[in-house]
Amino acid sequence: MFQGGSLWTGLISGGISQIADTRNLTTGQMDKKQYAVNTTGNVTGAIGVMAGIEYGAMLGTALLPGVGTVIGSIVGGVLGNNLGHTIGVQAGNALVNTPVLNQMINKAMQAPQALQTTDTQAR
Repeated sequence: MFQGGSLWTGLISGGISQIADTRNLTTGQMDKKQYAVNTTGNVTGAIGVMAGIEYGAMLGTALLPGVGTVIGSIVGGVLGNNLGHTIGVQAGNALVNTPVLNQMINKAMQAPQALQTTDTQAR
């Protein structure tokens, strides 16, 4: 399904969004949690662009071959990006802001520190 122009358009769109978010993270304008949320939005937005272009072009071709294909792919890509990004951000927020998951992450982050302390004391 995802091939050719729709694949490259989705990859470039998602890549540009991810580069902008990475720049914001490294300059301190965004925290790690928001970066994780935005990353899920960028990935799903890229997939939405790909699907939107494909299905928009099919619908446009069915309605008005030629011009409809172009218009359908453009409208489908924009709608797919917006819908995909929104769904990804919502899913990312649900994952990042879940108390149970946050506890698991905190324990996992503390475990390597405890191992390093134990390893250092054993020497």
